[in-house]
Amino acid sequence: MKKITRTYSNPKQAVLPILIQDYLDICDPVLTFDRFMGEIDLEKYLKEIPKHEVGRLRYNPVSMLKTILFGFMTNGYVSLRELEDSCKVNLRFMYLMDHEVPSYRTFGYFINEILSDSIEKLFCDINQKIFEKEHTDLQHLYIDGSKFEANANKYSWVWKKATEKSRYRLFEKITSLFQEINLELQYTGIKFRINTEYSPEYLKEAASKYVEIWHLNETTFVAGKGHRKSVQQRHYEKLKEYLSKLNEYVEKIQICGDGRNSYSKTDHSATFMRIKKDYMGNDQLLPAYNVQVGVADEYIAVVDVNQYRSDMDCFIPLMNKFHDIYGFYPKYPVADAGYGSYNNYIFCEQNGLEKYMKFPMFKKETTDKNYHEDPFRAVNFKIDGDGKMRCPNGKGFHLQYRKAIKGNAYGREEEIYQCEDCSGCPYAEKCKKGEGNRTVRVNQELTKMHQEVIQNLESIQGALLRMNRSIQAEGTFGIIKNDRWYKRIVRRGIKSVQLEVYLVSLGHNLYKFHNKQMKIKSVA
Repeated sequence: MKKITRTYSNPKQAVLPILIQDYLDICDPVLTFDRFMGEIDLEKYLKEIPKHEVGRLRYNPVSMLKTILFGFMTNGYVSLRELEDSCKVNLRFMYLMDHEVPSYRTFGYFINEILSDSIEKLFCDINQKIFEKEHTDLQHLYIDGSKFEANANKYSWVWKKATEKSRYRLFEKITSLFQEINLELQYTGIKFRINTEYSPEYLKEAASKYVEIWHLNETTFVAGKGHRKSVQQRHYEKLKEYLSKLNEYVEKIQICGDGRNSYSKTDHSATFMRIKKDYMGNDQLLPAYNVQVGVADEYIAVVDVNQYRSDMDCFIPLMNKFHDIYGFYPKYPVADAGYGSYNNYIFCEQNGLEKYMKFPMFKKETTDKNYHEDPFRAVNFKIDGDGKMRCPNGKGFHLQYRKAIKGNAYGREEEIYQCEDCSGCPYAEKCKKGEGNRTVRVNQELTKMHQEVIQNLESIQGALLRMNRSIQAEGTFGIIKNDRWYKRIVRRGIKSVQLEVYLVSLGHNLYKFHNKQMKIKSVA
């Protein structure tokens, strides 16, 4: 038999090379990322860092910024503990941090305190660098929005209208209480003023006045079984109770503000919205944020976080943000039917934008021939030589009044017309539903805008833009949500949510840029 020899060695002994980059492929994402970030002056975003005086030396802030951005680039969304763990075991993160391992608290402090105020400028500068290299076309902007569930409890809603109703019921209770108090004080010559509405300041002043009149001392108040409260104690305690409740209602209405009707108790910036994915299965509203993106050549050129439930209200703020970043408005903003409104069309006319946003009835208007050519629609009524609108039966319509549209920023009005006589009309069953003469609402300016939008979107260029919008804008959310698993907001508060969405958008753009660079190299 041959002699069996065994080799004893230490498998964990030191080996060459020593430099981490020597372990990485030449086309590794971290090397491409590091070269690209080296072309940007990152230190100007880090000037607000307090100077080091005592204690352990700080981590290199530029390295930390690169590490955070690379984490969002590779993962879509990366948590603080994942960043810490990656710096311990991942060669790419070890390369960026040069073997140093900041704790998750350090990363959290850096993101919340250092990046919070400069993230928008950083987003703009990185985008500008990418767009210069890629020759991105910013005149064609593909717009879409998606509702992301907030990090808030599901059953923590506060409804503004319900709060206002409760407040008015409280006003009635306060009025009744003041009537009782005035009856009690009728022989003293003192009388509390009774109003239809009350402010917390007035109630507070009334409570202090009541204490002064009767010389009340709260330490002598009785409570519990076997004790009988005096009339003055009961009135004073009710005043304090109503004051506390009124302060609560006023605070809730102030938190809601003018632009929304609800908020969450655990995240005051979140609004209750209807989300497409109803995982609770009961068609219930959930706390969410409306995230809007404008995509140009597959890159997120502009991003905004809104508290509005409707996409129509988000279009103008998004366009203004685009103008603030790039100094001009995109020539062709392309959006779906959620954005076509009178306000948005007028905004486009005033700022030189073409109308490529669908209106809510666009699909039915362009695909349903029977609906489009329906002779009983007001827009299809014939106009005679005197300019009077006439129905298929030849009856004229007379202007009754003009009605202002609620929530319109440009003074839009609808004209209400009524038929002169619908009695005995052979088309009554098809033309109208109720009794009496038919009334129609007409807005000639909006009708002309809809016709212009149809012409734009039904052209060859419009068809290509619509196809590109579905690929780029909706595809961007598809990548972020399904490919990169970012489906829910993690932070709370509108400012923190904006910071988070900016980081996710930066990571998406850097991820796209790297993939395109690799495709160019593979083709070459």
